[in-house]
Amino acid sequence: MSTTFTALRQRGLALLGALSMYRLVLFSLLALAVIAFALSFAGLVSPSPLALLASFAVLAVVISAVDAVAQRVLRLPWRIESSLVTALILLFVLQPGVDVAVLGGLAVAGALASVSKYVIAWRGRHILNPAAFGAAVVTIAGLGTFSAWWVGTPALFVPVLILGLVVLWRTEKVRVVLVFLVVAIAVALLRQFVQTTQGGLSFDIGQALSFAVLQSPFLFLGAFMLSEPLTLPPRRWQQLTVAALVGALAGWPLLVGGFTLGQERALLIGNLLAFAYALRGSVRLTLVSRQFVTPTAQELTFRTKGSLKFVPGQYLELDVPHRRPDARGTRREFSIVSAPGDLPTLRIAYKDGDQKHPSSYKRALAAAQPGATLAVTGTWGDFVLPRGDAPVLMVAAGIGVTPFVSQLRQLQVTGEKRDVVLVYVASEAAELAFRDELAATGARVVVFTRDEPQGLPAHWTWAGGIRLDAAGLEREVPDIAARHAFISGPPRLIADLAPALQKAHSLTTDAFAGY
Repeated sequence: MSTTFTALRQRGLALLGALSMYRLVLFSLLALAVIAFALSFAGLVSPSPLALLASFAVLAVVISAVDAVAQRVLRLPWRIESSLVTALILLFVLQPGVDVAVLGGLAVAGALASVSKYVIAWRGRHILNPAAFGAAVVTIAGLGTFSAWWVGTPALFVPVLILGLVVLWRTEKVRVVLVFLVVAIAVALLRQFVQTTQGGLSFDIGQALSFAVLQSPFLFLGAFMLSEPLTLPPRRWQQLTVAALVGALAGWPLLVGGFTLGQERALLIGNLLAFAYALRGSVRLTLVSRQFVTPTAQELTFRTKGSLKFVPGQYLELDVPHRRPDARGTRREFSIVSAPGDLPTLRIAYKDGDQKHPSSYKRALAAAQPGATLAVTGTWGDFVLPRGDAPVLMVAAGIGVTPFVSQLRQLQVTGEKRDVVLVYVASEAAELAFRDELAATGARVVVFTRDEPQGLPAHWTWAGGIRLDAAGLEREVPDIAARHAFISGPPRLIADLAPALQKAHSLTTDAFAGY
């Protein structure tokens, strides 16, 4: 069952990978806004059609203008997607209207949200969710509008659920938001129970559950705001802790200083906890060299400027600003090839040279010359080896070998001994990257390629040209049931190979959606 779900999840990720996360969120919010606008004509949502149009126009113009000025002053690339995402979130959070006072309040909220990206920041990364910050300030100050969260209505429940699930599937934050929802709903039910019993009323669990699920902003808050990667800590256990805290505070808003702790203020407190966990910011990388490690894969070597910490197996997000970016945007995730012990030298690798129509990002990255400076916005991921000395099975598809190179390299640097088997799948022998580096680690490697590689090290074996399947894996790794399995590669390949690992002690996947 778990391997079937893994296969489905990876196929979905492969499909959604055609769009960058930022544009996927933008298109999802635009679709939700169109649906809300249509529903407003039937009176199924509280704002009127004119109020929605006027409010969005004010928010979009103000936020885009402030962003454009700030980015020009700071010499940053203009990101219209970011501006529109913030405007759309505020449209669903704040009370829309056509009065001058309401539109003025929306303008203030938009300006504050935009400014917070650059002022309330740490080393180039904003600390607080911009939309939540803008909504909280105008609500507390009473500046014409307030955080109404009108998106939490039965008519929008299904659209928010579907579009939110698409976003969470792409960002792989389904479990994080699920924890938030479970905690928020449970605490909200408890709150309603306490309040009704204290008032001498009977508690209707069905009605209370319906209100907490269908008439609350929990789903929108989790899917489109809590899940924002730039305000989440790097490790999953940290993300789950933040989700539980925000869920508890959102489910039972507290009275603080005469103000009720609303949904967006609960998120801001969670942002502060996430910042305390991470305390990380944008790190600059200077490109030192590039080289092809296979006919279709390049390795880039950088020198870090600033403090960069990561665990072997984690990935970084690399920002490569360029003119006229396509739908995939200007940021991508790369598994780190080098080990923490190699810092300040850092290496990444990516597939190149085998596509007729590469993305604008890949073209810009290919054009970067030694001496160019790029920004890392953070390191993330839980694709890390388990503690202790439990035996491990690594399955790498193509350039998906990169996190394993980092892990094996770190074991070599630290002198730690571990029972590791690496199953390396490639289209042909020439596509086996980092052969010498892997051989130096002493790990046992089983190669699955159509043609026989020449000059394999003594502890490497070729599987004879067969396709990797369950039978072949069990033959080459007969003790698979005792091993923790890790698989890395393109989502479609992970989906194809996941069933072959069903007998492993556990399974952890790492996917990349293409560049």
